[in-house]
Formats: sequence, C-alpha cells, structure tokens
Amino acid sequence: MNGLRLIRRHTAAFGRFAGLGSGVTLAASAALVLLSQWIPWMAANALTTVASTVVATELHARISFGHGRPGLAGHLKSAATIAAGWLVTSAAVSSLTALHPGAGLVLQQTVYLSATALVGIGRYLVLRLAVFTERAPQPRTGGGVRLRAAYDAAA
Repeated sequence: MNGLRLIRRHTAAFGRFAGLGSGVTLAASAALVLLSQWIPWMAANALTTVASTVVATELHARISFGHGRPGLAGHLKSAATIAAGWLVTSAAVSSLTALHPGAGLVLQQTVYLSATALVGIGRYLVLRLAVFTERAPQPRTGGGVRLRAAYDAAA
C-alpha cells in the first residue's frame, strides 16, 4: 500500500475514532445528569463510565478500526486504556493544583482538555496498534494440495 493511501486510511480511522468517542462522551454526560437525579452521583458516574466504555469499545472495534466484535479481551484492554487515561488527566490537574493553587477555571479546563486530547491520541495509537490490530490475510497452506488429492482419490 502506498504511503498516501496509508495516511488517508489512518486519518479516516482517527476521524471516526474522535467522532464516535466524542458522541459517546456527550451521550454519557447526558445520561449522567439524568441518572444522578435518581441515584447518588458517584454511582451514576460509575454506571455511565462502564456503559460508555463498553459502547465505545464496540463502536471503535467495528467502525473506527473495522475489526469486528472485540470480545472480552478487547473490552478489558480498552478499559485499561481508559483507566490509564483517567490517571494521566487526574495527574495533570493535580499537578496544576500543586504548582498553581489559585488556578482559575479557564486554566484548569485548558490543562484538563489538553491532557484529554493527548490521552485520546495515545488511546487511539494503543487501540490501533495493540488491541484492534489489522489482520493480515492468512495464507492458505495445503488447501490446494488437499483438494487435488481428494480429486485424485475420487477419480
């Protein structure tokens, strides 16, 4: 595959990844607001996080990467990338608080959103390269020989 086609394919996959991830995040945010009216916020947050992770993993595997159903291993690996992302964004905001205790909301959001963008790029790379890798076509070994042998035996 030539370089330009490869770049276009990965750019399209990243666009799908970002669009689907953003859509799932917005839906989870709305669900969190609704659920928190009936159950404690922490429980609502946990439920929406788990549900949105499962939904996002399914969408990314099938649509972003064209991999098919992710299976349990794919879901667990994807959940690990989300946990790592949470640690990175939490560390970024905690570092800001430690280094600049009086940081305003705009600076806090700038740090948080910047860390989130970096986490998203890292998550895309991990999912693309390690979790939902492209499957190379499997060579058919011996298939022709067996068919020929079956044909010869039948004759």
